[in-house]
Amino acid sequence: MPRRSFPYLVGALLLTAAVAAVAAARPAGPANARPAVAAASPVRIMPLGDSITAGPGCWRAMLWHELQTAGYSNIDFVGSQSDGGGCNPGYTYDWDHEGHGGYSATGIADNNQLPPWLDAAKPDIVLVHLGTNDMWGHYITTATKLAAFTKLVGQMRASNPNMKIIVAQIIPMSEAACATCPADVVEFNNALPAWAATLTTAQSPIRLVDQWTGFDAVADTVDGVHPNNTGFQKMADRWYPTLAQVLNGATPPPPSSSPSTRPTGSPTVRPSSSPSTRPTGSPSSPPSTGTCVAAYQVTSQWGGGFQADVTVTNRSSTASSAWAASLTFANGQQVTQAWNATVTQNGATVTARNLSYNGTLAAGASTSFGFLASWNNGTNAVPAVSCASS
Repeated sequence: MPRRSFPYLVGALLLTAAVAAVAAARPAGPANARPAVAAASPVRIMPLGDSITAGPGCWRAMLWHELQTAGYSNIDFVGSQSDGGGCNPGYTYDWDHEGHGGYSATGIADNNQLPPWLDAAKPDIVLVHLGTNDMWGHYITTATKLAAFTKLVGQMRASNPNMKIIVAQIIPMSEAACATCPADVVEFNNALPAWAATLTTAQSPIRLVDQWTGFDAVADTVDGVHPNNTGFQKMADRWYPTLAQVLNGATPPPPSSSPSTRPTGSPTVRPSSSPSTRPTGSPSSPPSTGTCVAAYQVTSQWGGGFQADVTVTNRSSTASSAWAASLTFANGQQVTQAWNATVTQNGATVTARNLSYNGTLAAGASTSFGFLASWNNGTNAVPAVSCASS
């Protein structure tokens, strides 16, 4: 070690004392304030869900802003999807997520779609708002939905034994959008606390967030299913305290909360068998040219019916303000219900046009819509798909 002169050592000691005095004089922040985290690696948070998370899924932007404002600066939203900044909230936010319009929890579980998403994103925390697309048509039992959630939790823990899992008791659906769905949502949400209590561990805790209570399926949505900005803000406000506790390392209490309102009558008797959710082939290949690209995929299929998702991507270098997708079926398929688009059918041709909240797509951004349809139980061929934007 090089030798130092006595005046140098005295100066160094005086400088150290001055720094300590300044630090001691600095006012302390509030007891519950969260300083900006300075760890080398950010905490990786995966928002996992369907179109409520994906398109436009602006609760993610609002939640990101709340976290940043509170000092949680060393975080990273992760996932294979990006909204391209389409929420336009007036502040910056992390665009990444794992929301897939039209996807169901049972479909994701049965088709083992989650493991590659986890392998690519490597999250530390997963925020789950799934189950809405499992409600359509009153086909899937609550027990089947919970079994899918159990499988997804197992896959999360296989990816990361220390995974922190935050599961939403999902927002309500209006009776106008789906007559059987409101009661099914309540039944599902009321079953989640007991389900979570049996699976939560100290190493990989499961926290529930009640997104149902206080959310108005009419006033807080654009169509009885998908939130408007007021609804997105409510969602962000509900996610924030639980996520903040997890980021702070707080020990979660046992899951116990559930929606306060139960269905007043028993749901209609369900079919004795649950739909088998299985892929029926790869997504349709998008056109190789053009500024609007549409990709089609069956996400769930059962006897006499199926659910499909279409992802629309703006491949131009500028933003688009509207889009329309066309699907031409060859086997007599008939659309019975749709979401995230205005869908009409004329013979074999199905036309889908954007709604007010998902027509504007930044360059490279995507949105999606989904639908339920019938088929002949023999052949369900992938339709010819095209897309146009302006």
